[in-house]
Amino acid sequence: MKCPYCGYKEDKVIDSRSSAEGNSVRRRRECLKCEKRFTTYEHIEQIPLLVVKKDGRREAFERNKILSGIVKACEKRPVSLKMMESLVTSIERAVMRKYEKEIPASVVGELVMEKLAGVDEVAYVRFASVYRQFKDVNQFMNELQEILGKGVKKESKALRKMQSKPRSKPQGN
Repeated sequence: MKCPYCGYKEDKVIDSRSSAEGNSVRRRRECLKCEKRFTTYEHIEQIPLLVVKKDGRREAFERNKILSGIVKACEKRPVSLKMMESLVTSIERAVMRKYEKEIPASVVGELVMEKLAGVDEVAYVRFASVYRQFKDVNQFMNELQEILGKGVKKESKALRKMQSKPRSKPQGN
């Protein structure tokens, strides 16, 4: 590393610390010639991920756009901001793990719907109604029927579990 004071190209590292997020390292260095100290930072080079829209346009992947859509879908629902941010982090990780340079917008939308379905069905329907741009009420109703069918299956499984458990007799005093 070149000393910012004298330009000498040799130094020693006195201290290294990771940032709180773990994506950078702060190093205190001392020039071997003038003995002045300076700080350097190492960052992971971020490769921009592009979202390919339906019309072929490309936009930078923006975490905040996903969060904004989820917040709108979860409005007046019992979903905490912490949970919404957790969903976005989960989506972002999945995207970064699988795609290097470009991702179709449809994949991002489907991931959001998949995550919302597991958290709040009303939020899922709200997001799906905007994202899928239903052409008519029948299309919308088909989506609702699919959700209701899954909900009925969940309920019937829970009922079977409850019915299969032996009831304990109340203890008399």
